Amino acid sequence: MAEMSFYITSLFFMVPTFMVLILFEALVARRKGMKINRSADMISSLSSGATNTLRDGVKFSFAIISYSWLVEHMTVYKLEPVWLAVVIAFIVEDFSGYWMHRLNHRVNILWNRHIIHHSSEEFNLSCALRQSISNTLRFAAIFMIPAALLGVPASIFAILGPVHLFMQFWYHTQLIGKLGFLEYVLVTPSHHRVHHAINPEYIDKNYSQIFIIWDKLFGSFQPELDNVKPVYGTLKQMQTWNPVIINFKHMWHLVKDAWHTERILDKLRIWFMPTGWRPEDVKEKYPLQAIIDPKNQIKYNTKNSPQLIAWSWTQLSIAVLLMFHFFTIIPSFSATMNYLYVIMLIVHIFSFTATLDHRNYALAAEAVKLILGFSLLYAQNYSWYGLNDVYVYGLVFYFISSFLLTLYFQNGIRRSSPRPNPV
Repeated sequence: MAEMSFYITSLFFMVPTFMVLILFEALVARRKGMKINRSADMISSLSSGATNTLRDGVKFSFAIISYSWLVEHMTVYKLEPVWLAVVIAFIVEDFSGYWMHRLNHRVNILWNRHIIHHSSEEFNLSCALRQSISNTLRFAAIFMIPAALLGVPASIFAILGPVHLFMQFWYHTQLIGKLGFLEYVLVTPSHHRVHHAINPEYIDKNYSQIFIIWDKLFGSFQPELDNVKPVYGTLKQMQTWNPVIINFKHMWHLVKDAWHTERILDKLRIWFMPTGWRPEDVKEKYPLQAIIDPKNQIKYNTKNSPQLIAWSWTQLSIAVLLMFHFFTIIPSFSATMNYLYVIMLIVHIFSFTATLDHRNYALAAEAVKLILGFSLLYAQNYSWYGLNDVYVYGLVFYFISSFLLTLYFQNGIRRSSPRPNPV
């Protein structure tokens, strides 16, 4: 509970800080005449961050091996003093992060855990918040054995983990150029632009998270070139704003390929082959569209009205407000009730991002949210996780109006969609 308490408490400070910095970046970019943001893309990024923090809020993950177990069974020397243990822990955290990051890029099944972070075809501070909900199995502790041997307490990593993650936010920007001497020591925006790029010169480079030294030690470093402008995204475009779909789209492709391929060996090895590998028979029968030349990239886009964009921003704001309310009530309710709250919020995010995608199933998701919302109200004697009176009336009004407005926008999208000419 101590780890989660620190993480949740830090979010109440860090999320508003991130929002201010994202707004500041957008204003500076606009003043400089740089096009680095699109509303639907930003909504998708921030919605992804919300799904990730909700998943973490209910601790929906499973460690194959935990660091606590390693410390308990492998310590050979108790490192003192505490400040030295913190320094060693930070270095080990960064080392572990490098190798997990590299594996997530290079192994087919592990790419599904990380693809959400690279799914934006823009590069800005908001895309830093594209974090996964599909990385439920955790095994990073195997790279932290050096710290366990020295008896570094797990409580140090409980605090350093979120700090290390938050420190990776600032370099997701196009507004900061190269930083002189720091380019040799730290991961900078220039280094990370290379990492997010799909250009042949840049792809699968610069996995480091804080110290760039790991890439230089292990042969994965690539500086940003003046004559090669980074093109962002993934080679197989996601073609959706929906973060829930993005989180599992690559996995769904793997499942289908494993099902369709005829060779038993290919059904087994597809999961552990390099990212993007497909059996030859499947590749011929079921080709997937991919970007061959990044210079010819056509970014995913949907023609959304200003009213729909404004409504989607409103829906995102409601999701964030309810998310923070959820964080405050976690200790007061059962795990089942907490999971139901999170499910409702994820369905909510699924619905409004599907509406941005012009998908018919957005209304079905909104209906599920409506039913689940009223069911939760009924189960709590018409209160909402400790909220009563005007808050409940407001939620009832919101659930109904959200469904009706989704229906309205769906009908508007159908009317505005081009219809084929009669034969």
